[in-house]
Amino acid sequence: MRTLIKYLVNSNSPIESVVVKGWVRTRRDSKGFSFLEVNDGSCLTNLQVMADANTVGYKDISRFTTGASVEIYGSLVESPAKGQKWELHPTEIKLIGPADSSYPLQKKGHSLEFLRTIAHLRIRSNLFGAIFRTRSKIAYAVHKFFQDRDFVYVHTPIITASDCEGAGEMFRITTLKGNIDENPQADFFGKPTYLTVSGQLEGETFACAFSNIYTFGPTFRAENSNTARHSAEFWMIEPEIAFCDINGDMNLAEEFIKEMARYMIQNNSDDLQIFEKFVDKQVRDRLKFVIERPFVRIQYVKALEILKNSGKNFEFPVEYGANLQAEHERYLTEEHFKSPVTVYNYPREIKPFYMRLNEDGKTVAAMDLLVPGIGEVIGGSQREERLDYLLENVKYHKLSPENYWWYIDLRKYGTVPHAGFGVGFERLLMFLTGVSNIRDVIPYPRTPGNADF
Repeated sequence: MRTLIKYLVNSNSPIESVVVKGWVRTRRDSKGFSFLEVNDGSCLTNLQVMADANTVGYKDISRFTTGASVEIYGSLVESPAKGQKWELHPTEIKLIGPADSSYPLQKKGHSLEFLRTIAHLRIRSNLFGAIFRTRSKIAYAVHKFFQDRDFVYVHTPIITASDCEGAGEMFRITTLKGNIDENPQADFFGKPTYLTVSGQLEGETFACAFSNIYTFGPTFRAENSNTARHSAEFWMIEPEIAFCDINGDMNLAEEFIKEMARYMIQNNSDDLQIFEKFVDKQVRDRLKFVIERPFVRIQYVKALEILKNSGKNFEFPVEYGANLQAEHERYLTEEHFKSPVTVYNYPREIKPFYMRLNEDGKTVAAMDLLVPGIGEVIGGSQREERLDYLLENVKYHKLSPENYWWYIDLRKYGTVPHAGFGVGFERLLMFLTGVSNIRDVIPYPRTPGNADF
């Protein structure tokens, strides 16, 4: 039976008989014997295999090139070499799939830009192996966080007729040909439909039955932004909490970010070392910074005042009624407060229709969580639970009530104060790993002009 390499390199004792299957990372030949470095993706560490002329299959050792897949039988013994505890002494080596001389990962030091052009192979490199093992572990941590707090996991639809954010940046779905707006009733769903930008609105319906729910799934945005922070396809984590106000929402969001940072340090140490060495030397310190320091909470107008009085020459002007930019957010966390920050109570006009109007009639109960190195990682709000206010909000944002009739129904039948937030999973991973480009934390990035894989 096959044993994963992660168990072998962490073994407490020699093992007389093991089977390893994986891919050759390197091969070094000496007279009468060869060293193979084999990796199966289960961990960062390679397993050294020392084969010699007595090993069955050794006559084909020249075909065991970088990238080839192999099956190896042998015993795990203590290694005399420094830097490794164990090595495998094989009795038999088998070549499963050869790799020809065009294999692009034979040499080290490829740029991230080049590796993005071979997204189907870059995951075999040390860095991307670490990134996507981290993605898997943090996805588990997300589910554990909410399941431990009795949240119900909900699968919200990918296809929708509602624009949650009201920005109109949605991918249209159609089976029609020609002018698709001539007769939209003839389309598959009988009306214009789109790929969702958020599962929030549907999530709210479940929160009004189960109290605490969360979604975790793919979302899409047709925003023509070719930047390191934007992707047309991304994953969102969206909890929704009934009987909750903006303060409870901020409490949960801050607790979530701290727990993700804590989980990263405690459960992903090997891969974190790769990020420290090759990506961002400060990433571990930044995670500890967020874990150890309480979030500072300030209102939007106070944040503007601090930025205007900073003496900094920002690229984007600091103006009331404009969203904070990454440079503003990083100044607040890294220079002014030297602490993670939650900004709340934003101007009504720059936020979506579903956010609760404050008593001043000018701001809504919205909040953004800011962390050093990234800026915003979470955006959320208390939702407008009052029927008359919600209807007025829909009108204020020039939306059609008919498109949100089912959402409006929630305010007619047992309405409750409720709140929630959204976390872009890729943005969260950028914070946890120090990776600066969203294209490098999602398996196959979808950006303007790029859907090759």
